[in-house]
Amino acid sequence: MTTKYFALLTNQGAARLANAAALGTKLQITQMAVGDGGGTLPTPDPAQTALIGEKRRSAVNSLSIDAANSSQIIAEQVIPESEGGFWIREIGLFDADGVMIAIANCAETYKPQLAEGSGRTQTVRLILIVNSTSAVTLKIDPAVVLATRQYVDNAVIEVKAYADDLLAKHVAAANPHSQYLQTTNALKEIKDAGKAAEALDNLGLTILGAGSAMPVGVPVPWPTATAPTGWIKCNGASFSAATYPELAKAYPALKLPDLRGEFLRGWDDGRGVDSGRALLSLQDHALQLHTHYMYTQGALAGTVWAPLDDVNNSQTNGDSAVGNGSSGGQWTSQSNGPVGNYAAETRPRNVAFNYIVRAA
Repeated sequence: MTTKYFALLTNQGAARLANAAALGTKLQITQMAVGDGGGTLPTPDPAQTALIGEKRRSAVNSLSIDAANSSQIIAEQVIPESEGGFWIREIGLFDADGVMIAIANCAETYKPQLAEGSGRTQTVRLILIVNSTSAVTLKIDPAVVLATRQYVDNAVIEVKAYADDLLAKHVAAANPHSQYLQTTNALKEIKDAGKAAEALDNLGLTILGAGSAMPVGVPVPWPTATAPTGWIKCNGASFSAATYPELAKAYPALKLPDLRGEFLRGWDDGRGVDSGRALLSLQDHALQLHTHYMYTQGALAGTVWAPLDDVNNSQTNGDSAVGNGSSGGQWTSQSNGPVGNYAAETRPRNVAFNYIVRAA
């Protein structure tokens, strides 16, 4: 049986395809046209430069290589139901320059228009055998073409395969979201990224120094001559409220107490043990008034005092005098030079520390 329907390259198309293959360039297929052949089924002629009775020309929807034959190019166009009212008997392919590259005839079919009371989406497919499919490419604007169902199905399968592959790799990855912190290493990752200060600022937190649990203004004994960072010595020095606002609340006079060589004592606060004292007031050293008693030969001696260099006693029982002196009184004298632990002040045993105060 003689072949009735077929497609072939036009002379211009064959020349352009050969030129593209020789130069290593691409022949860009952009449009497909359909026509009614002038009312009868035409026979494709390679010398043609246009369709006999062109009815519609629009962008090609897809251009692919036949999976069963690598020498065959499949071009498709979708005509929407809103267009029609003509017979389709001939098909033409055009390049970016508007040159007809290929021509074909097809079984006669009427494309109705929706306004006629019947409409359908018509897919026109042209299969063209060429020597080099690598020299042919499709150039279209995807915004102005329709897709065939097969094209959509193939695209869905391709996209699904790609998505499945991405998901599998995502699930298998040890850390698929490197832009987020991992739960187990969140704090370490913040530190390693140098974002610790920013994280604390976002949380409204402040990094406190050594001893920061101690309120500002509390004096603390410190074992070295130099105060640590954020602390200053209690040496009676003045300070600035602008520099140390929290310290100024504890010491409104803007002057630190001088605790060098001093003991601290709890404020009386109405107890009556050390009444009349104000907070941060200095108290001089003192020895409490007291009386000493001594016994001699079983007898009670009187009050002992030492106004000069002698120890004196008052006679109360009339016993004979002891030592030398006038009659009527018994007394003895001896040198009262220093014996045992003594100093220019009264004090308990102690250990020297450097009093410091947290300043900020």
